[in-house]
Amino acid sequence: MTGKRVFAARPGDAERWVKTPEPKGRADARAFTARLTIDVTPALRGRIKIAAFARGLTVADMLRDLLERHFPEADGGQP
Repeated sequence: MTGKRVFAARPGDAERWVKTPEPKGRADARAFTARLTIDVTPALRGRIKIAAFARGLTVADMLRDLLERHFPEADGGQP
């Protein structure tokens, strides 16, 4: 095979690229989630898991809370 394989192309503007349409027919926006994958070192992963366990939370819940605090919605509900 020659040439580079392309899996997905980014739209021209960032706003359109990050927006994911909400599913139709759902009244509760929290019922819809999108997966985010990041790479961390094994040591950091361990520290995150220990912190979540110590707080009685799942890693996902703890990180969602952290991200919500650091990236709050702007006025009007638009990020």
